[in-house]
Amino acid sequence: MAATTRNAAAKVDWTRLTTALGLRGNTLNSLTSFKKRHDDAKRRLTVLESQSTDVDFAHYRSILKNQSIVDEIEKSVRGYTVKKVDVSRQIKAIEGFETTAIKSAEETKGQVEKELKDLEATLQNIQGARAFEDLTVDEVMAAQPEIEKRVETMVSNHRWMPPGYKEKFGDLALI
Repeated sequence: MAATTRNAAAKVDWTRLTTALGLRGNTLNSLTSFKKRHDDAKRRLTVLESQSTDVDFAHYRSILKNQSIVDEIEKSVRGYTVKKVDVSRQIKAIEGFETTAIKSAEETKGQVEKELKDLEATLQNIQGARAFEDLTVDEVMAAQPEIEKRVETMVSNHRWMPPGYKEKFGDLALI
C-alpha cells in the first residue's frame, strides 16, 4: 500500500492541478500548504532512509574497557521493537481537511457556474444586439434613462456641448 501511495503522490502534477482547475483563495492556499508539508515529509523520509541503522558493537568493544556497557546497549538495541502509533487523530484531521476542501471546491464550482451563466447571457445579448447606427434616440433613452436626465440638466443650464467635446473634436464655431 505504501508503494501505491508513493506512486500516486509522484504522479500528481501540482502546478497543472492549480491552473487547470482555476483554484483561488482558501482552496489554493490550503492545497499549497498541503504540497509544502508533503514535500517536507518526503525530504525528511529520504534523509532518514539514506542513513545507516547498523551499529558496529565490535568496534565499541575494542575501544571501551567496560564490555558490560556495550553488552547491555547491544541487548537493548536487539530487543527494541517499533511501537505502533495510533494515527486516527491524523486521519481525522485529513478527513476534516478533505471535507473543507470539498466544500470550498463546491463553492468555487457554484461561483464559476454562475459567472459562466452571466457570461453566456452577456454573449447572447451582444450577439443579439442591433448595430449602433440602427438604434433610435427613444431606444437609447429607454435603455439608459440616466442619459435623458443628464441631457435635461445640461439643457436647463444652457450647456449645449458635453464636457470635453471641444477638446476632443475641436471648436466648430469658426466654420
